[in-house]
Amino acid sequence: MLSLDEEVRLYTTNAEREKYSLLATLFGIIVALDFLERAYVRDSITAAEYSPACTRLLSQYMTMLKLVKDSIPSIEEFMTRYRLDTPAALHRIKVGVPATVEHSSEAGPETGKWIAETTQNFITFMDALKLRLRAKDQLHPILQELVTGYARFKGSKDWEGRSRMVGWLITLNGMKASEELTEEQSRQLLFDVDYAYAEFFRSLGGDKSDREDAFRTPL
Repeated sequence: MLSLDEEVRLYTTNAEREKYSLLATLFGIIVALDFLERAYVRDSITAAEYSPACTRLLSQYMTMLKLVKDSIPSIEEFMTRYRLDTPAALHRIKVGVPATVEHSSEAGPETGKWIAETTQNFITFMDALKLRLRAKDQLHPILQELVTGYARFKGSKDWEGRSRMVGWLITLNGMKASEELTEEQSRQLLFDVDYAYAEFFRSLGGDKSDREDAFRTPL
């Protein structure tokens, strides 16, 4: 007989538990993104608070999607399956950049787009390391895209962070696709990329911690 006091489990193995944990994280990111979009539309938060928060959530979404791609044919099906009524989040996911970039009316929108894309690339790569991705074929494409975008900014050739990241690209280039970084290498790489991230925002006259803390959703 089924006891009403007995806990109902969605999983029977560690692999299934990990899968549902990842799906729950993805669910939370989508809900958070929908709240953020609605808050911005209602002027409950400023553009300065909204942009970095949105960029971070989009980056987290992309990272999580790679980890659960075998369980989710499409984001629309995921929302239907788990009864997510989040149209604002769905639109933002499909656009792929914050509304401040999508609807920018300021001069030089391309620069704004580059900043948003580079910020997203930084966050995506650091989240990948925090999720313990270690293999060359997992990290190299993301780091290559990050360095390519980073190099578009005037003066970046003189930034110490750029030389550090190029050095890691060279290291990864010398590895086989299935080879993995050691724990020590991974920690050093995360440190160097975080340094480059802070240096990037200092060059823009800002502080990366202000942008990250505006709306943080932990993985």
